[in-house]
Amino acid sequence: MQWQGRSVRRLTGGRNHLASGKKRFERGRAPAETHVGENRNRLMRVHGGDVKVRALRANVAAVSSPSTGETKKVAIQTVEANPANINYVRRNLLTRGAIIRTEIGRARITSRPGQDGVVNAVLIE
Repeated sequence: MQWQGRSVRRLTGGRNHLASGKKRFERGRAPAETHVGENRNRLMRVHGGDVKVRALRANVAAVSSPSTGETKKVAIQTVEANPANINYVRRNLLTRGAIIRTEIGRARITSRPGQDGVVNAVLIE
């Protein structure tokens, strides 16, 4: 479990004496780590009772072409580059900003698959 409350340490390195302990609403969750593969989604109940869709695996992306303005649903072949982490390329992880190879060319992911449940991308020309 990850705790997303206030840090015990200050920026200077000194100790922060917290007035209250850890609260349940300050908990974090593990990242979705969306892989390239057969579609698999998971529904998550979030704070306030809303539902968030997490993509655990995805094999199609909605790719938009900036020159023509049209969007096509195409298959994802592989992850070519990822500025977030170089190891994500070997593991075929889909994150925002990752460069993927599709049937119609290279594209950059603009959505957050672990948060939105879909893969939207823009064609790189």
